[in-house]
Amino acid sequence: MINEMIASTRVVRLRAAALDKDINRDKKTEWKLGYARGYRENNQITDIVHKRGIATGYMLSHSTPVIDDDELIVGKPLFNDPTSDESKELQIYKDSKFNPGGMKSHMAIDYEKLLSKGLSGVMDEINMYRSGLDLSGNGDIAKEEFYLGCLSALEGVRIYSNNYAIQAEKMASSCNNEQRKSELLEIAVICRKVPNEPASSFKEALQSIHFFTFCLNSLYQLGRPDRYLIEYYERDIELGKINRKSAQELIDCLCILFNEYTQKGLAVGFMVGGRDENGIDVTNELTYLFINSIGHTRLIYPGIGLCYTNDTPKDLLILSFRLLGEGLSHPALFNDRVITEGLETYGLLKKEACNYVHSTCVEITPIASSAAWVACPYINLVQILLDILESESDIKEIEYDKFDTLLSEYKRVLREKIDSEAISKNKLQEFRSVYGGDPLVSCFVNDCLEFGKDIDRGGARHNWIMPSFVGLANLADSMIAIKYLVYDNKKISMERYVKALKDDFKSDRLLLSMIQNTVPSYGNDNREADSMVAEISKWIREFTAKNTTFRNDRFVPSLFCWVNHERMGRVTGASPDGRRCGFPLGDGSGPAQGQGIKGPTASIMSSTSWDHKEFIGGIAVNMKFNKSFFNDDSIEKMMSLVNVFMQRDGFELQINSVDRQTLLNARENPQEYRDLIVRVGGYSDFFIHLNRNMQDEVIARSGQNI
Repeated sequence: MINEMIASTRVVRLRAAALDKDINRDKKTEWKLGYARGYRENNQITDIVHKRGIATGYMLSHSTPVIDDDELIVGKPLFNDPTSDESKELQIYKDSKFNPGGMKSHMAIDYEKLLSKGLSGVMDEINMYRSGLDLSGNGDIAKEEFYLGCLSALEGVRIYSNNYAIQAEKMASSCNNEQRKSELLEIAVICRKVPNEPASSFKEALQSIHFFTFCLNSLYQLGRPDRYLIEYYERDIELGKINRKSAQELIDCLCILFNEYTQKGLAVGFMVGGRDENGIDVTNELTYLFINSIGHTRLIYPGIGLCYTNDTPKDLLILSFRLLGEGLSHPALFNDRVITEGLETYGLLKKEACNYVHSTCVEITPIASSAAWVACPYINLVQILLDILESESDIKEIEYDKFDTLLSEYKRVLREKIDSEAISKNKLQEFRSVYGGDPLVSCFVNDCLEFGKDIDRGGARHNWIMPSFVGLANLADSMIAIKYLVYDNKKISMERYVKALKDDFKSDRLLLSMIQNTVPSYGNDNREADSMVAEISKWIREFTAKNTTFRNDRFVPSLFCWVNHERMGRVTGASPDGRRCGFPLGDGSGPAQGQGIKGPTASIMSSTSWDHKEFIGGIAVNMKFNKSFFNDDSIEKMMSLVNVFMQRDGFELQINSVDRQTLLNARENPQEYRDLIVRVGGYSDFFIHLNRNMQDEVIARSGQNI
């Protein structure tokens, strides 16, 4: 059922307008001022969560509705520079107690609840809980304050949506275009209904989920829209209210809106496909329409993940590969079976384990139940090794008389680093439990309302902290190089190795040549290199699991990097694998840049030679294919390759097909390639928005032939 529809002229215009937007969160002045004023103007309220609920409600109810030409789904903030007086007001954001740090968002709320109950139904639920409180003592006072904060925040959303209805009617009254006038009047009717009331049509459902997500004001994902929207779609199709073409246009409009308020360089999106709790593949017509929207919008947002199963329809895969072959970087391919089984190892029942989302890049969190802190913190695996070598560099001969001694020392320091970071994050989580609070989000996260506890105070069902480890391939290749050159073949001394690292191999080109030309590396189906990665990943799993969060939950590891492989690489010296000083670390869990020289099959065999299941914090394996090889024949081969990756329990695969010359041209003539999208380290971005170092890293990745 490949969808051959092309983008509507409306979508083409909306896309062009979004492409020209420069979204800067610092210019979200009205929202920031509204929140600060709402927070300050209620000094009589002492409970922080209650104050934050009032601040959210004040912010939203005092915000300006923004409706642009052609829009069918509405909701986005007003961006403007603050005046000097407003800048002074905004100084409150620098107060750590006002802005307590830590993590928020990076998850999906309970959209089924939003659509079935609406805000009014949730407010009724809150008041039901309030009616059972005993306020004569101290036990339930905190719950009452939390519930009052929730009601204030929800009321703000309700007022804001109604203000959109008023604005749409105002615009319609002066509109000379009859079609647009009719559209604006329909927008007004819908905004008066949702998200306050339950949705009863496909368009209402889209407006409701978008508007509430937009009001959450951070990187919240839409979860699995092809699942919770299908009943609205099928009902409207049956009633003749919409057809596939009009539904596609509405979906395209929704997807473009992500780019109207999400700052570039971040990540936000949703997933489609996968299996339900009974093991049935849930692919439906909406799955195709959402995947098809990638080719219509051709923007960096939303990041769409396709949950791959053995029963994923072949024509859906062909559609996905054709889009990737056009140089688009979505969809990313996630192994539904591996992720579901991984979530079950962390105690989730099947019903919850099969309902997950990639929480911006590749971080997996259960939908409607998560307060996980993803990618928190990023840990530089290579720097740990360099610090160990540096600490011994004043000794003529490094004390490590055998390779196992070096490995043991690395394990000891890695364990200490993980434990130290766990303590640091737990302290921050404790601080946030006192000064944080997000009652609006808490209304749609299990089990906050039931327990009368905000998401920042442990109300959510799952409260993981998910550290991400960067430079896996570089560390493995470095260890193999040291073992091969210093210990096994005794070609050089450790002292010489350390000296070469200190001056970035400038005075020892021979050593650099030996590393590059004689040492086996990860990504080439080499048993020794692959075993080293397996060993390192085992250490990470074991050491991470020994810690417990402040909220009495798990630390869950991840192996991806967002953009931190470049940021960390920039300040990391030369490494024993031959990586030069300042160059980005490996971009995920596949081979380091330029090291996968034996082709895509060998690369996949290496990338899947170790256990991915417990790395629910996210694994990103990036593969870049030469664009010229994406044709009908190669798509069949690509499907076979992806199937091998999935059958070998690979976690996630990201495919980019932009050729090297195009990237070089884009760097020299950026204005001609404004919409050139590349996969980075778990998310996508416009190539011309990357810094020079990151552009070099993307260009350096191996371009495979099929």
